[in-house]
This record gives sequence, structure tokens and C-alpha cells, in this order.
Amino acid sequence: MPRLQSRTRTAERAETIRMLLLAATALLPMSTVSVLAQNLELRGEVSESAILSDQQTKTREMAQAQAAQGTSSTSGVPSPVYHPSNATSDSTDTGLSTGSIFGAQQPTDTFADDAPPLPRRRPAATSSQPEQATTEEISPPAQDDDPPLDLPTNSRATTIDTEEDLRLNPRAERTGAIESATREQEADPFAPTGIRVGSFTLRPSVEQGITSTSNADSSNGGRPATLSETALRLNATSDWSKNSASIDGYVLLRKTLSGDEVEDARGRLDTNLNIDLDNEWRAVGKLGYEAAPESASSPVVITGTTSEPLRQTIDGSLGIEKDVGKARIGLTGAVERDIYGDAELSTGGLLSQKDRNSTLYTATLRTGYEISPALTPFLEFEAGRRLYDERIDTGGFERSANRLGTRAGLEFDLGEKLAGEFSAGWLRESFDDNRVAPISAATVNADLRWSPERGTTIGLRGTTAVEGTTTPGEGGSIFYSGRLSAERQIRANLTATALLGLDWRDYSGSDGHDLIFSAEAGLTWWLNRYAGITTRARHETLSSNLPGRDARTNSIYVGLTLRR
Repeated sequence: MPRLQSRTRTAERAETIRMLLLAATALLPMSTVSVLAQNLELRGEVSESAILSDQQTKTREMAQAQAAQGTSSTSGVPSPVYHPSNATSDSTDTGLSTGSIFGAQQPTDTFADDAPPLPRRRPAATSSQPEQATTEEISPPAQDDDPPLDLPTNSRATTIDTEEDLRLNPRAERTGAIESATREQEADPFAPTGIRVGSFTLRPSVEQGITSTSNADSSNGGRPATLSETALRLNATSDWSKNSASIDGYVLLRKTLSGDEVEDARGRLDTNLNIDLDNEWRAVGKLGYEAAPESASSPVVITGTTSEPLRQTIDGSLGIEKDVGKARIGLTGAVERDIYGDAELSTGGLLSQKDRNSTLYTATLRTGYEISPALTPFLEFEAGRRLYDERIDTGGFERSANRLGTRAGLEFDLGEKLAGEFSAGWLRESFDDNRVAPISAATVNADLRWSPERGTTIGLRGTTAVEGTTTPGEGGSIFYSGRLSAERQIRANLTATALLGLDWRDYSGSDGHDLIFSAEAGLTWWLNRYAGITTRARHETLSSNLPGRDARTNSIYVGLTLRR
């Protein structure tokens, strides 16, 4: 009986020791991991592989301690100690598919002699070492004779946005705001923006200023005056893909503020149309209208009038052109009509000038050959007829005439540097009345634009015209006109202009002639795209060998321009 009680007490003591060892086994890995974490100075998440390896090591040590204690029991029978047959037996999965450290579907006794090894777990990936965490394999538990297991050293845990929140280089250039991105520099920052109307862009402007002049009407014996000038201008251009059209016009109103009484209006409108036809043909059409008081330097002088009569001019042309290889051919028909208003006499009444009204019809054939993309010489042949509304004028002469002319010239096309044409030839008009000598003279025509450097433009324009007259026995005059202009953009908002003019009038049937010289200089300061201040000074001198025609005019203008 005592022996049975002794065995019972021994079993109870062994059971108590087993329970204490089981509790110590659960607590010891936690304290060991904490100590190791302090020694390794870990501050982040501990690798699961390290925890698993440590748990397996401690479990093996506790099993060995339990076996050693079992041999010293009162029974005197040593307990068997578990030894795996090979190194891989501890790492073999025996039906455990869940991957949990608490076992598979059926709980197992960790301290049993036939307890299966703990399954391997996939280590968790950290943000600092994603590739290493996913590919790391768990080493099998070390045996008694194996070298000490090297625990992996984890790097410091980082935040999720560590790679995005990089330290800035103190020498890096500061990036500007999106709103302050550099824009492309405009060629002319003070150019008008225009108004969009359909497929056209309109650029209207109005200019108001005051002119102080020494000769209000530029006539012989004219008196000084201060005038108010108002100018309305309009430019319209199309944006068609193939064809093009443009409109240019102006209206100028003058009224005396003080001095010699002057009140007049003048204006002009020009339209151009270019159309591409089939088979590489092109059509060019032009139409213009001008109304202005007749100039005091007109070859027809009407004495005893209070003001110059109104002259209206309507002109238009239509031509077709084609390039055949390097050869060019073009045919143009043109019409020009002059209408003269009645003159108001100082004694009262009106003087009719219907006998001066005429219409000129012409046809011009041009042929050219392109010797290079920049130079094209050409020849022109012109034939026409001038018809007067009154077949016989007040002097009893028939003024209608036939017109023939020829010209040779050179066309330039060097892009923005040089463009235009120059020609010279001969022109003849023979009247229906044999008592009037024909008008025959050399002709010179030019329209050139030259830009020696950016912001500078120099232009040369020359024309030759036949002027009719109603003076008995005279056929009229030949009028040569030349203009040399220059424009310089000093700054983006400051533009300077200059103009030199020289006119020569040769009276047919007499030795009379007129020489007109003019010079003008101007300056425009643009406050912005829409407003600018303009000033200009002008001088004009008319010298003639005919009595009562000499005149001299000096004037200064200051005005404000508004445009869109």
C-alpha cells in the first residue's frame, strides 16, 4: 500500500513538473526574442524566420531537458530521447498544409516522442527588402553537433512612402510653378490681335489728331491753319487653305479749327482675290474705289473756284496666269474710270466738268522665263482704248484715243530680303482728233521691298501715268511719280518711318513742267497692343516754270491711334 501511494505521488509530481515546463516553454521564447532584439538593436518588425528558428531550438532543448529528468526518476528506467534519422526529417511537412505554427487540422503534442516537426512558414516581406523576404528559405533546425545558427539581421523598418519622400539636393535648381512656364516669344508683341469674323480677321483702327500747317490746301498763296484730322482704317485678310482675299480701306476727314477754312473728306478701298483653278491656272482679281478732292497741283487749273472739285476713280482688273515649266504666261484685262464733280465758283454757280469724264480699257499680255528661283525676266505688251463720255469737248476736240505700250522688266523673289519687280518701256496714246499731237514717252514702273536686317524695311515705288486735259490744242501730260520709304522698328513698341517723294510732270505740246519734292518723318510709340501715340513732320515743295503754280507747305501732326 505505501508503495502504491509512493508511485501515485511520483506521478503527480511528474505531472506538475510537466505542466511547469510547458508554461516555461511558452514564456521562454518570448523573453529570449526580446533579449535578442535588444542585443541586435531591432526597432522594427522581427522576421518570422528568426522567430520560427528560435522556437524550434528552444523546443529541442526543452525536450532534451525533459528526457534527462526522466532518467533520474524513481523508476530507474531512462526515457527514450528523440533523434531524427536525418537532417531533413525536421523540415518535412507531414500532412500540414495550413502553414500555421499551431499545427494542422488535428492538434499535436509538441513534447510527444513522435511529435512531427513544425512546418515552415513563408517569411513576411518588408518594405526595405522585398526581394530578399520573398525568396529567403528557412534553414532546418540545427542538431547538437551543428554549428551555431546565424540569425538574419533585419534592417531598420521604414515607412511606406520612404522611397517617394527622398531627401532633396540643396544644390538642385528650384522648379517654377506651372503657371509661370516660359511662353514662346512673339515676333511682334504689340501687333493687333484683330477681330474674327467668319473666315476673315478684321483689324480696324481709328486715329485722331491735330495738324498745324503753313498752307492749308497746298496751293499757290495758301494760308496757315490748324486742322482736326480723323482717320478710319480697316484691314481684313482671309485664312483660306488654297485661295486668299484681302480688303484695305481708309477714310480721312479734315476740318479747320483755326485759320484758313478747310473741310474735306477722302478715302479709298482696295480688294484683292486670288483663286487657284484647274490645270495649274490661277486667277487674280482686283477692285478699287477712291474719292478725294482734286489736288491743287493738278495739271488742269480752274480759276475762281471756292474749293477743289471732287474726283472719283473706279478701277478693276481680272487676270489669269499659268506656269509651263520655267515659262510663265499671263493675260490681264483692266478698266479705269475717272469721274469729276462740278466746281463751285466764287461768283456763284457751278461749273460742269462732264467733258473730263473718261474710261480706259486695257489688255496686257505678260511672258516670262524663270532663270532662277529668285530672278524672272519678263516682257509686257499693252493695248487699250480711252473713251470720253463727251465725244467732243467744250473746245471742239475729240479726246478719245488708242493706247499701245511695251515694257521689259525683272521680277525678284528672295523671300523677306528682296521681293517685287522693276520695268521700263514706252507708251503712246494717239487721239482721234488729228489736231492734237499724240502723247509718247518712256515709262518706268517699280514696286520693290528690301529688308537689309530684321526690323528694317525699305520700299521703292514708281509709276507712270497719262493725264488728260481739256485745254484746247493740248493732249495732256506725262506724270512720273517715285516714293522711297523706310520703316525701322527701334524697339518692340517704338517705330520710326521716313518718306522721300519726287514727282515730275511733263506737259505734252509745250515746254512746261512741274517738279514736286516731298519729305516726311514720323515716330509711333505704342502704349500697348491697342493704343499708340503718333507724330510726324512733313515738307512739300512744288516748283514749276508755269506762272502761278509754285507752292510750299510745312506741317506737323500729333495724334492718338486706337486699334483692335
